[in-house]
Amino acid sequence: MPPGLQLTPAGSAFRGLVTFWHSTSVASAEAGRRWPASLEPKPIDGARWAMTTESPGAGEPLALAGVILAVLAWSGSGPHDRVTWWIEVAPVLVGLVASFATYSKYRLSPLLYRLLVIHAVILMVGGHYTYARVPAGYWIQDVLDLSRNHYDRLGHFAQGFVPAILAREILIRSSPLAGSRWLAFLVVCVCLAFSALYEMIEWWTALLGGEAAESFLGTQGDVWDTQWDMFLALVGAISSQLLLVRAHDRSLSAAGIPARARAS
Repeated sequence: MPPGLQLTPAGSAFRGLVTFWHSTSVASAEAGRRWPASLEPKPIDGARWAMTTESPGAGEPLALAGVILAVLAWSGSGPHDRVTWWIEVAPVLVGLVASFATYSKYRLSPLLYRLLVIHAVILMVGGHYTYARVPAGYWIQDVLDLSRNHYDRLGHFAQGFVPAILAREILIRSSPLAGSRWLAFLVVCVCLAFSALYEMIEWWTALLGGEAAESFLGTQGDVWDTQWDMFLALVGAISSQLLLVRAHDRSLSAAGIPARARAS
């Protein structure tokens, strides 16, 4: 301190605090630490933090189930073709049973449940009217002057968009692919394989049902309908991963499932 300069009481207190911090830091450094163990910063539990900030409300699962059941009841009330309805809605029924059965032991992320509900609604609307007769598809056809009802195109885009997140989540949780550069590629492969399987199911249905399966096929005279279906599933799978990877990782954390936890 320069001679003749007097410290105020506040300055003296500040000087004492700095002196104490300096002596503590030196002593801690000699013991191999920068500061006492009691003052060391603790790592933040990202999953627990996300659980408190991004978790869905406690009533959301019931609300989503309610939406499914309400739309299912409407869809099954006087559908255009009952056989087609059963075929189109079968994936929803299987998924609904599987979701209830696995909810306590293998709960999915909130984002994935929401996407599955949206996909289920698309399927149930298509099952009620048949894909070639959905009113919203007719409206778009008129507005854009299209040659056919394109609601089935939306359905096949969703067939890649939503299953991509489902496949990604299962691979992250059940395989060593979390954080791997192969993850996105294999997710797309799973979605394309599923789309191809669905096209074979349509083919087998046509062989067994003959003309009665026309409503289920919904080709509307398009000779490239099968190729368009698989292409749109591919576009959906790629789009989903480009748009939702970060949101999916956050949703995994919110569910207590650390994303890329097993990354090498």
